[in-house]
Amino acid sequence: MTEPGKRAYAPDFLTELFRNPLDPGYVDAAEQRRRTGPATGWRRSTPRTVSVVTLVLLGFLLAVAYRQTMAAEPSRSEARAGLVAQIKQRETENAGLTAESDRLRDEVARQRDAALSGSVAANLRNLEASTGLGRVRGDGVVVRVADAPTEEDAVTGAGGTNLGRVLDRDLQDIANALWSGGAEAISINGQRLTATSTIRAAGGAILVDFKPVIGPYEVSAIGPRQLERRFRDSAAARLLNSVAEEHGMSFEFRDVDDLTLPAATEPQLRYAKPSPRPTPMSSGSGSSSGSGASPSPLGGGR
Repeated sequence: MTEPGKRAYAPDFLTELFRNPLDPGYVDAAEQRRRTGPATGWRRSTPRTVSVVTLVLLGFLLAVAYRQTMAAEPSRSEARAGLVAQIKQRETENAGLTAESDRLRDEVARQRDAALSGSVAANLRNLEASTGLGRVRGDGVVVRVADAPTEEDAVTGAGGTNLGRVLDRDLQDIANALWSGGAEAISINGQRLTATSTIRAAGGAILVDFKPVIGPYEVSAIGPRQLERRFRDSAAARLLNSVAEEHGMSFEFRDVDDLTLPAATEPQLRYAKPSPRPTPMSSGSGSSSGSGASPSPLGGGR
């Protein structure tokens, strides 16, 4: 209790801090340690022993995992090599079967032309050419697109997002622009397009009629002489030009004389119904338009 007329002063915080710098809890702990004495025997060695045992077990587990991984590596390499060999063998067999199928189709076409009259055979060849089931020749345009080089990260070395990569919709836009420009026959990397053809992506691959195509991609089209100019003025060409300028995609097109496009694979018949009685057809019907596209003489007009 202070005397009357005198002011009471509370101790300053900094003064108290310098006067008692140690926290009271530390003081109590030191006092308890002084009374009980320092840790001796197993109480001091137990934490260190547990740490050493843990590190030894962890190292043992890592060593076992490494040995198992290295032991399984030869079998994985052997299985991978076996799969690659099977893929190459199947590709060779598929190429042989495709060549045999083409030869048989040519033979069937020759036998058919020999059995039919000249005008009927010519009309049939024209119909095959217009539907994509016959090989055709003529002047046209070739459009070539390819992916831009992939830029790698300077630190990690991983490939980044390639905005100049050719997508399935790019090939769709090119084909639609060529159809709009008057093209009569189109193929992509040798795959002939028909009215039922599909161009879609599956993972990182592009499929044309469920067959993979690999870049660079060449879209060949037979059509009138104005086809190249009409394609140049199309929205698809302007879009691909901008992508090529900004992201490095390869994009070019040119006129080509005497193109030969292969026939498409014959469709599988799923259902049918009788057609009305056919009417006589004149020898001039079914002929191609002024672009010069005509059934190919190779193989009897497949």
